[in-house]
Amino acid sequence: MEIFFFALLFIVAFFYASVGHGGASGYLALMALFAFSPDTMRTTALTLNVFVSGLAFIQFYRQGYFKWSFFWPFALASIPAAFIGGTISVDENVYKKILAVLLLFSIIRMVGFAWKPMHRPKSRNILLSLLLGAIIGLFSGMIGIGGGIILSPVILLLGWANMKQTAAISAIFIFVNSLSGIAGIYQTGLLWDPAMGWMLAIAMTGGMLGSYFGAAKFNTLQLRRLLAFVLLIAAIKLFFT
Repeated sequence: MEIFFFALLFIVAFFYASVGHGGASGYLALMALFAFSPDTMRTTALTLNVFVSGLAFIQFYRQGYFKWSFFWPFALASIPAAFIGGTISVDENVYKKILAVLLLFSIIRMVGFAWKPMHRPKSRNILLSLLLGAIIGLFSGMIGIGGGIILSPVILLLGWANMKQTAAISAIFIFVNSLSGIAGIYQTGLLWDPAMGWMLAIAMTGGMLGSYFGAAKFNTLQLRRLLAFVLLIAAIKLFFT
């Protein structure tokens, strides 16, 4: 079962990184399926998130998809909100329900419901960006995700950026929120899973490969749909347990 878990961990990190995500929602789903201790899940997922999203950002940045002017309003509001969220302890049953709902965003992102390519992005609203950053950041710290699974579908639906630009913004957004969330959790005590070292090595390997191919026009929609199916099973399990 441990080998199966690590194999799935590699796959999750690979495909999440290929779309500019750190994979925390996927890691949390896997840990829930394999009955990990709830006390360690949030910190473990955020730590994996930091490294995988950092690798993803480097690859998309090198391809020229990152724009600072687009990123800063989200980060300005999300970083302090993620810290506050990290200090909040959520009831285990409530935690599972919220995570199940948030997994649906990840499933939508993985399936990639035919986002229409844009010839010209729509103008961005800074106030709305600040509001979105604050809300997503708060949930990021509370649940142990980076927030990219919520942010990227919203950006695409609003027509603010194309797929690659969204991936670049999501990657660095996840990175800073994960660090802020860990800092918040530190106030109440950090707990990692005992297998953290192995998990980190495997997730980083998957993230490095996934981000490389993702930034280089790697299209694996069918396999992402398979991963979305696995996440859907996890969401159902979380919601009804």
